[in-house]
Amino acid sequence: MRKLLSGLTGLLVLSTLVIALPGTASAAVWQPKPAPLTTPWTAQVSPTNALPEYPRPQLVRSDWLNLNGVWEFAGVPNLSSPPFGRTLAEGVLVPYPIESALSGIKRHEDHMFYRRTFTTPSQWNGRRVKLNFGAVTWETRVWVNGVSVGAHTGGFDAFSFDITNALRAGANEVIVGVRSTVDGSLYPIGKQRRNPSGIFYTATSGIWQTVWLEPVAANHITRLDTTPDVPAGVLDLVVQGTAGQPVRAEVLSGGQVVGTATGTVGGHLRVPVPNARLWSPDDPFLYDLRVTMGSDVVTGYFGMRSLGKAMVGGVMRPLLNGKFVFQLGTLDQGYWPDGIYTAPTDAALRFDLERQKALGFNMVRKHIKVEPARWYYHADRLGLMVWQDMPSLDAVDDAPNGHANFESELRRMIDQLKGITSIVQWVPFNEGWGEYDAGRIVNLVRSIDNTRLINHNSGSNCCVSDPDPGNGDIIDDHAYQMSSGTRLPDANRVAMLGEFGGLGRRIVGHEWQPGAGFAYGELFPDETSLTGRYVEITKEVGRFVHARGLSASVYTEPYDVENEVNGFYTYDRQVLKVTEARVREVNRRVLAIANGTEVGRGETISLKVTTSGYTDRHLRHRDSVARTDVIGDDAGRLDATFWARPGLADAACLSFESRNFPGRFLRHSAFRVRSDANDGSAGFAGDATFCARSGNGGTVLESRNLPGHFIRHYAENVYVARSGGPNPWDSATSFAADTTWAAVVPLWRSGADLPLDQARSFRVTTPGFTDRYLRHQAGLARTDVVNAASPELLKADATFIVRRGLAEPSCYSFEARNFPGQYLRHAAFRVRLAASDGTDLFRRDATFCAQPGVGGVRLTSVNELGASMRHYAEEVWVAVNGGAHAYDSPTSYDADVSWAVTAPWTA
Repeated sequence: MRKLLSGLTGLLVLSTLVIALPGTASAAVWQPKPAPLTTPWTAQVSPTNALPEYPRPQLVRSDWLNLNGVWEFAGVPNLSSPPFGRTLAEGVLVPYPIESALSGIKRHEDHMFYRRTFTTPSQWNGRRVKLNFGAVTWETRVWVNGVSVGAHTGGFDAFSFDITNALRAGANEVIVGVRSTVDGSLYPIGKQRRNPSGIFYTATSGIWQTVWLEPVAANHITRLDTTPDVPAGVLDLVVQGTAGQPVRAEVLSGGQVVGTATGTVGGHLRVPVPNARLWSPDDPFLYDLRVTMGSDVVTGYFGMRSLGKAMVGGVMRPLLNGKFVFQLGTLDQGYWPDGIYTAPTDAALRFDLERQKALGFNMVRKHIKVEPARWYYHADRLGLMVWQDMPSLDAVDDAPNGHANFESELRRMIDQLKGITSIVQWVPFNEGWGEYDAGRIVNLVRSIDNTRLINHNSGSNCCVSDPDPGNGDIIDDHAYQMSSGTRLPDANRVAMLGEFGGLGRRIVGHEWQPGAGFAYGELFPDETSLTGRYVEITKEVGRFVHARGLSASVYTEPYDVENEVNGFYTYDRQVLKVTEARVREVNRRVLAIANGTEVGRGETISLKVTTSGYTDRHLRHRDSVARTDVIGDDAGRLDATFWARPGLADAACLSFESRNFPGRFLRHSAFRVRSDANDGSAGFAGDATFCARSGNGGTVLESRNLPGHFIRHYAENVYVARSGGPNPWDSATSFAADTTWAAVVPLWRSGADLPLDQARSFRVTTPGFTDRYLRHQAGLARTDVVNAASPELLKADATFIVRRGLAEPSCYSFEARNFPGQYLRHAAFRVRLAASDGTDLFRRDATFCAQPGVGGVRLTSVNELGASMRHYAEEVWVAVNGGAHAYDSPTSYDADVSWAVTAPWTA
């Protein structure tokens, strides 16, 4: 199949110079307009190579004629007077939308006519001729030689007209009339706007996907609906086409037929696929498909894979081939500075997906746009799972006049794309834009395709969303800076993070409108700071996998779009704004955590039981032995918290050091897991080293020196066990679940201890400034020199009572010694003193977790991810290392965020 597609590229491509009609003075001339930005492929586009590839990879015929190229064009008041036999003044390059620079028009028209001529090859005689459109926005009317051959409404689906009866020998005139009012109250438009600004972009009007001719037999195939049935080892194939006709289907692998079946149009053919090689992001294997109806032979492809959802490790998870695979994706909007909705070349279309796969992603959310068929082929071939959004009505709330069009296009979109292997989820609505009857729409989608999960409204926690109908498969939050967490999954629905990130960086010389670029979060000054922030928030995604049952995340976004500068790449695809290796590594880490081969190395963690009925229990040590308990007090939370250290006997594996008894590690002795002090021996190191393996919804910890033995809970106690061994704890019953642990955010979040309800002062540890202390003055935190001779007011200002954290009991809040009831908190990153207003925001702003620092403790913010309390130019901020602000400077960061906890200046 892939060889066929590449071989067809450029085959039988009609010259794209417009042929003058009889009696016309001259042909139209195309001249590209200047674009604010050009991509690496802009200059490759010409009238002779405008998207020459065969456009429909799942239904390929060897004979075809590409009509992309220069057409005559005119904007008109309405479509009532088709210009039969009349030359139109302008030249437009099809299939680039008229607002694009590549079209040569670069303006919007509500109504327009396209005109050209063509001649059908003589070898097509005796067959029917179809005129095919990949997509046109929005209402299309077509005439051939003055005869109306059809009309269509819809901006995102392919359609065809049989034009055989209108053809004549020699040159034939085709006129395409289009109405494109970009009126989202009447039909879906996604993010297109007549007057683009902010998060809404330039409209796409007229023809924006390939136009081509093909000859077909009188009895012919129109669509192949493929549904892999992995448990049965067959492809369920429904051939659409001329009713009642017999068909034969063949599945091929490497050119060899591996399965055949016969049947009739509209029926289910069960084509055997023996010993199927399953499609996945790690192995995106595709089978070829050949279907015959009489003289009509078409080829296509498909992947064998299964989709679903199930309880995995006590959490509702999405399944791929029966296993939980975390879906790590991007918000791919599919806009181009030279072609707007239409990529300049197929290589450019492929590049966008190849680069996302290279950055370590395994999924793409196609955001309120439908792409050309070749985009999905590339996703299938590369192994990128796809969430497919339905383009929204433009109204931020309900738009009743557009409901019929919305549902009609939704049906057609799903029908045309349900054979795409990579699509794993349908998303009818986004953040409530145009949302209505969501429960009914979920049922409608399920009635068309019940093989995929349905996300009724991505970002249902946000914006103008309607109440959750509860009958979808997904709980989807948008949480851009990750500070407030995400909702948990429930017994029937999977938890996903449909959008996060939005981190920005402007690149001079690569801006749509210089100086106008904006981001959803901070604008970062350089590659290091932007990458560092991406790494920090993506680590939090990894923590949420087991701590909050998160099953997917979507980062905004892979490429800048117009003035939105949130991309890894600039809008022109010329500059990668992040460090690729660091992005790929943190993405790998998230996928490994979900797979169980990583557990948060270098951090404190807790290990939660995943066995059904016992998921409220955690592994803890008590009286030197390990066991599982329901944890309810501080002592239990401390006992159940461990540092995940490099393995004492093998740094590629892990050792677990007690949080509250430093130097003591989990180890096995006579098969029992216990907590003992490290005696430095090789034997102890081996006993205390465990290697993380993939588990069923978590991690399996295999003994380094007893291969085949795994940490298992059994009757509340914890052992190293092997399935079917001689001991009671080796019982094969529930073995896989009992040996799988979810590595979660630690039950005790502070990695260092402070004395509760006692007064303390906090001294700067940065060399050259160690005579300075944290204090408050006029409501703001700062550092000043404090010594025995200092005024009593200054000493009091530099003294704080350490309290249990207002928002998290294992962290701390700091009450002013001389202003009871007022606490250090941050607002707009500045640390200040304020009385509680009773809000959750205040409590979170005023809570800091203590962690080991350089010569002291770090005080990390609970709700400003990755930020610690830092002194900078005498002021005190919550700062991240290498962030967007001056006070985030990496210079001296580690020392500046470390504070020595000292006796109080005021008792």
